[in-house]
Amino acid sequence: MIIVIDFGSQFNQLIARRVRENNVYCQVEPADISIDKIREINPKGIILSGGPSSIYEENSPSIDTELFDLGIPVLGICYGMHYMVHALGGVIKRAEKREYGFANLEVKDALPLFKDMDNLFQCWMSHGDSAKELPPGFEVTASTENTPIAAIADHDRKFYGLQLHPEVEHSVNGSLMIRHFLFDVCRCEQNWTMKSFSEGAIAQIKDAVGDQKVIMGLSGGVDSSVAATLIHKAVGKNLFCIFVDNGLLRLNEKEQLEKSLTSNLDMNIKFVDARKKFLDALKGVTDPETKRKIIGNLFIEVFEAEAGKIQGASFLGQGTLYPDIIESKSAFGGPTSIIKSHHNVGGLPEKMKLKLIEPLQLLFKDEVRKLGLELGISEDLVWRQPFPGPGLAIRIMGDITEERLNVLRTADDILLQEIKAAGLYRKLWQSFAVLLPVKSVGVMGDKRTFANCVAIRAVTSSDAMTADWAKLPHDLLGKISNRIINEAEKINRVVFDITSKPPGTIEWE
Repeated sequence: MIIVIDFGSQFNQLIARRVRENNVYCQVEPADISIDKIREINPKGIILSGGPSSIYEENSPSIDTELFDLGIPVLGICYGMHYMVHALGGVIKRAEKREYGFANLEVKDALPLFKDMDNLFQCWMSHGDSAKELPPGFEVTASTENTPIAAIADHDRKFYGLQLHPEVEHSVNGSLMIRHFLFDVCRCEQNWTMKSFSEGAIAQIKDAVGDQKVIMGLSGGVDSSVAATLIHKAVGKNLFCIFVDNGLLRLNEKEQLEKSLTSNLDMNIKFVDARKKFLDALKGVTDPETKRKIIGNLFIEVFEAEAGKIQGASFLGQGTLYPDIIESKSAFGGPTSIIKSHHNVGGLPEKMKLKLIEPLQLLFKDEVRKLGLELGISEDLVWRQPFPGPGLAIRIMGDITEERLNVLRTADDILLQEIKAAGLYRKLWQSFAVLLPVKSVGVMGDKRTFANCVAIRAVTSSDAMTADWAKLPHDLLGKISNRIINEAEKINRVVFDITSKPPGTIEWE
């Protein structure tokens, strides 16, 4: 195992993912982790992440310096390097020339991190501070034009520092640097696979649940489907899934999900028709947050009513992922804590008094997809693009009516058909249509029209934390627009959203 100490970097999850790509298990720990806890985890190596602070600022993040006495290899990245230098007796000062973006790294000592690399290559920097004096035992291993001390090493103690960010794609050879740290320095083994994970998780769930019952809300998305399948393999028919049809699904979605979930996964699934209840409650509501609250509260009400019919349930399953755990700062302790007491997670009522099973809480999205394939789930379901819990309600700007839902469903279905036909569906993080609250003048069949406008949203991303608008081919956009206007009723204009995240969000509401 490798642990990443979180000093507040926006890239800490990315560091963990880069480690896991090498089939080495990695988890992110807060900077206030105790030395005793680190000893208990017994990692093969420690990575100190970057962060927005300066080491000389008051209340800048720190970790017990006894860390450096454990005999464990350490890699400090950006602020993590600054902390190591400062803690071991070196000097960090504000840089004379700050460095943000691309820089050329000149290698002075290739071993071990820069082995098998050119002596000069591009890296990505993001810092306003630099090391000025190194602690005893350290030497400079790489420099840039603005940063004489861009990489350092204490070979005897196996301490290494990188001013650059090897975890981002912009850094040439960045992934290879991490590989060298894992295998040449830490001597890690490549035993983190979805097969080993699933076997361990199934055994753990079996041991904890025994012959008791588990309830789970099923959305039909990747996360809940994979989590349900994993739990099902452990407890079989003692898993009871509830799928709430809120009337805000895409075209034929309920029928497709019912077929894939019941036929392919052979689970106990109760499909609840609550369409009228949701649409009545949303009538006339236009504020996005109010929509979300109404939908969330109604889901809890419907779910609780159905769950109450299942006698003797002791556990609640959820498809929580690792980024959710990291971002919420929830307590977790590695592979032994996928089952814990239920503490109002997801807003479900405390009176349900269920213990929570989160079998995916140690996985990133790409790992969940790999696990789904390992478990035998169909590729169509595994590669399904994310779909928001509030459904089409947050893709319809303004009032939600059955008529407007049908207009959007048709347009969205045409968009997805063409995206799939172009072979782009799996390459995009999300692609969908948005119904705008404006109408515009058009001419159709020599007649003046005053009809709806639809926006096309398509983004690329690896984790949804950031996203870039997808550069769809113009002929594809033209075909999508032409089909939507001709085949979907009451639409006479189609626009394409070219906003990245940030500053925008992926969804419009």
